[in-house]
Amino acid sequence: MKAECILEARAVLAEGPVWHDRRLWWVDIERHEIHALEVASGTDRSCRLASRVGFVVPRATGGFLAGVGGEIGTWAEGLWEEGLWEGRVRPEPDRPGNRFNDAKCDPQGRLWAGTMATSEVPGQGALYRVDGSGATRVLDGVSISNGLAWSPDGATMYYIDSPTRRVEAFDVQGGEITRRRPVVTLDDGFPDGMCSDVDGNLWIALWGGGCVACHDPRTGRRLARIDIPAEAVTSCCFGEGGALFITTASRDLDAEGRRRQPLAGGIFRAETGTRGVAVSPYLGPLPPRTTA
Repeated sequence: MKAECILEARAVLAEGPVWHDRRLWWVDIERHEIHALEVASGTDRSCRLASRVGFVVPRATGGFLAGVGGEIGTWAEGLWEEGLWEGRVRPEPDRPGNRFNDAKCDPQGRLWAGTMATSEVPGQGALYRVDGSGATRVLDGVSISNGLAWSPDGATMYYIDSPTRRVEAFDVQGGEITRRRPVVTLDDGFPDGMCSDVDGNLWIALWGGGCVACHDPRTGRRLARIDIPAEAVTSCCFGEGGALFITTASRDLDAEGRRRQPLAGGIFRAETGTRGVAVSPYLGPLPPRTTA
């Protein structure tokens, strides 16, 4: 499979793509930016916030939830110029060196969001389930909390802690996760963001691997590979018509690396021949505000 660059964004650390309202939303973590790309026209609009932006996910009632630094809060699309957002939840007041990284909503509209040490010191992060009652820590001792996906029937959650080089699966019932087990092991890059398709397969971005790999989590077998002309491939999501949108980074490149990878930090698109599981917006009421 081949991918085309649809936006030479020159992002430092493009991440968290989500297809919503006929646009591709993504973040540049290191530049503290939220972006909305109108794919048809190539118009990309951005807003800069006060701290690193780990994720942005749509709310069913309008607007978005965003992970900014160590907080989860609300952000409204109409406030591009002001860069205004409203912090609500800070679940790790005892870990000031941490920030939010990847996040997604499950089919029931609950937000699952992970943290990591900004310094990337191992074992300092966690995974949280966020709903109208607040943020509940469900996993601890995480190093780089990353990709999340669900099976088409919603009964299985898939999760990546990047340094482990594994995708793990959990049974899900009523928002609780059990029976943790590895289902995919990667040896040609570090798994980063991922998404699932309607056949139950996982599309996994490989940091340091220069590709997106498709695996069957029931067997672990690799089914397909999309090569990307950038070594640091960070995440992917499905959009309309089965297109797979892919984000990349240029963060660790020196001058020679930038010469060899001029499209690093760009946004790519590939036709996969399948479709993705529909994006789930945040459905619940906003979590209560914390002041810690």
